[in-house]
Amino acid sequence: MRKLRITVDHDLCMGAAQCVGLAPGVFQHDENRQSVVVDPAGASEELILKAASYCPTGAIEVVDTETGEQLFPSKR
Repeated sequence: MRKLRITVDHDLCMGAAQCVGLAPGVFQHDENRQSVVVDPAGASEELILKAASYCPTGAIEVVDTETGEQLFPSKR
């Protein structure tokens, strides 16, 4: 399993909780009802990428820490 760096841009996050609902072991809401990463290894990579893709504002970025490859959003 790859080590992932997952970040949430709080300028974009509106607290829709799609990520929290899909991967509660990775994402939780803070006191401002914005998502924060609590454990980047709290779900499978597949589920983390799915949660990121469901974010309605595109606030989540996922990067492979070993290679630096941006997994989400994908670079084209």
